[in-house]
Amino acid sequence: MNKEQINKKQTQQMKSIAVYCGSSLGNDSKIVTDAHDLGKALAAENITLIYGGAQIGIMGTVANAVLENGGEAIGVIPQFLKRKEIEHTGLTELHTTQTMVERKMKMIDLAEGFIALPGGFGTLEELFEVVTALQLAQIPHPVAILNSNGYYDELIAMMKTMMKKGLLKEQNFELLIIEKDVSVLLERMRNFVPNATPKWMEINE
Repeated sequence: MNKEQINKKQTQQMKSIAVYCGSSLGNDSKIVTDAHDLGKALAAENITLIYGGAQIGIMGTVANAVLENGGEAIGVIPQFLKRKEIEHTGLTELHTTQTMVERKMKMIDLAEGFIALPGGFGTLEELFEVVTALQLAQIPHPVAILNSNGYYDELIAMMKTMMKKGLLKEQNFELLIIEKDVSVLLERMRNFVPNATPKWMEINE
């Protein structure tokens, strides 16, 4: 399969996107606005939202924007977090898992793209899990950061330090799509072409 064929296939598969983000709103209104704009854009493009299932925080902002604009939103939430994160009762679907690990795996299974919005430890864990899976050719889908109002500037700088120190390959860093504009981010995700399996992972038979 050549790059053009891969690109066409990838574009056709962009029917759902997992969004990783905080269950709190934080104190930056631009981040909340960008979350709303992303949800609106997903609905406009008929892309189903896959997310953590809460009705509060940035999570709730994205989900509500999708639903208010006629889109579909699927939540995945562990049983023990239903009260703490206040599950969203107006979703297209809501899946309940027993553990956080099961939640992450379910979201990965349902998604054909991944976006990290601003969030805390959980958001970073989810982001790096999927970008590592992409690096190892375990998933073929685009992984992106919406760097809302420079939220991830220091994290991006840290990744560049990792490259300078020889602990992160440039080609792996470049797998991660980073943009501040929602429309540009989605366009780059649509045009994403996954790298071939790294040579060191190939098995000689």
